[in-house]
Amino acid sequence: MIKPNHYREILQTLGRLCKAHPTYNIGRHISTAVDKSELWGVSNKEFLTLLKEYEVSLDMDVNHDDEEIDAIIKDGMNLERTLFEEEED
Repeated sequence: MIKPNHYREILQTLGRLCKAHPTYNIGRHISTAVDKSELWGVSNKEFLTLLKEYEVSLDMDVNHDDEEIDAIIKDGMNLERTLFEEEED
């Protein structure tokens, strides 16, 4: 049985993140992945798990175009009116 090489998997995961999100630097990936953990005492296995969870969360994130963002902002500005109309129904 081959022992898992977490170090190699960490490098492969960082490589996938770099290809999928080329505008993000490695520091951003690492600091965001370990945001709620103390990095100093994290084992390679734990670090790999954190990186993979971060990678999944990035893959689930959806990019919005400018029109969608404008619509969200307009809806937010009219939130009181929208809520008031719902109460009347």
